[in-house]
Amino acid sequence: MPNDDDVRMKGFARRAPVAAAQRWVCQAAARLESEYVTLADALGRVLAEDPTATMDVPPFDRSAMDGFAVRSTDLAGATGYDPVPLRVIGQSLPGQPTVPEVLPRTAVRIMTGAPLPKGADAVVPAEFARQDDAGMVWIETAVPAGKHIGRRGEDVTRGTVLFRAGRRLLPQDLGVLASTGITRLRVVRQPRVRLLITGNELAPAGHERQKHQIHDANGPMLHALARRDGARLDAVVHVPDDRQRLRRAIAAGCKDADVLLISGGSSVGSEDYAPLLVAELGELPIHGVAIRPAAPTGIGRIGSTLVFLLPGNPVSCLCAYDFFAGPAIRALQGLPFRWPYRSRVLPLARKIASALGRVDYCRVRIEAGRVFPLAVSGASILTSTTRADGFVVVPEDSEGFPPDTPVRVFLYQPEGITDGDDHWIH
Repeated sequence: MPNDDDVRMKGFARRAPVAAAQRWVCQAAARLESEYVTLADALGRVLAEDPTATMDVPPFDRSAMDGFAVRSTDLAGATGYDPVPLRVIGQSLPGQPTVPEVLPRTAVRIMTGAPLPKGADAVVPAEFARQDDAGMVWIETAVPAGKHIGRRGEDVTRGTVLFRAGRRLLPQDLGVLASTGITRLRVVRQPRVRLLITGNELAPAGHERQKHQIHDANGPMLHALARRDGARLDAVVHVPDDRQRLRRAIAAGCKDADVLLISGGSSVGSEDYAPLLVAELGELPIHGVAIRPAAPTGIGRIGSTLVFLLPGNPVSCLCAYDFFAGPAIRALQGLPFRWPYRSRVLPLARKIASALGRVDYCRVRIEAGRVFPLAVSGASILTSTTRADGFVVVPEDSEGFPPDTPVRVFLYQPEGITDGDDHWIH
């Protein structure tokens, strides 16, 4: 009997809507278990619980200026014409033990960050003080109580919840955590991702290329994309277009991986075995998606491993990853199912044409505050994504956009401008 799931040399009888494929991914990508890491390994990791401050920051009152610690009541009426003399009884330095108590008509020389001596309630900046050789300092300005003092706990109070679970940790977050004495954190385990690159025509990046071969672009690109999304890439394996070798590679790749990315061999060619093998080893509920490019995308599961069949053409591969595989990797960490790109809403300079019933991924440039679609349709022209500033998504219920229509541009560059809103992929 013919195999209805074998689309080789026949084409896709039907294609899944993008939204349906994304719903399947969202439901299948349950958050992974948690683990403890040190602060040194916590950058970019996702918190699995709410860390709580174990101490006040700062842990003592301290000076915010270089100058003199004083009693503010001693300086009433002090001016440059009528300075107030105080006896200097000591010095307070950062990291040094406390100094004698500041008594009436005395002062302590103090440096920024040093503990405020007992009895003092203000700091006079050095530029408003003149010290003589007799151990006196002449203060030329009055200061109110609390002036130029960093109070205990003004940054963080002990017991404060510093961050909520689900936050992906930034460099400054690690600084706050360290300042409160936290050295270990419970975070979501990083998804283990394995990458299979298929195709006899591909030479691995960095390897010698035969005359009939091209260098693999998808492997390095997918590696970088997975790392961007917080994954740990366990292995990159290149496999020729051989059914049995590919079957063994897929089975081995699913043993310890949370996500298996298969680049190439997902379409309708006679040697595109990957869809049949995934269905044979597990399930492939989605093969063929109503999206341009990336229509030959497949999504399934083998055991507990999510499997993504990504088209071999590089732009299609990038598009399929960003629409389906990337969201799964982020969802496994408990992150939102959103685009990882910043965006801007700008008017179109020229129309974008599309077709009802499919989603279009349109590469664009921004010039003088207007959006210009790139005049390129080839899914193999990867430089179109490097010449583009970003992309516009045309939904399946639209035939495109006329000139001057405001469109949302998702920007490739992470430092791109955003209006600050969150936007779902679909």
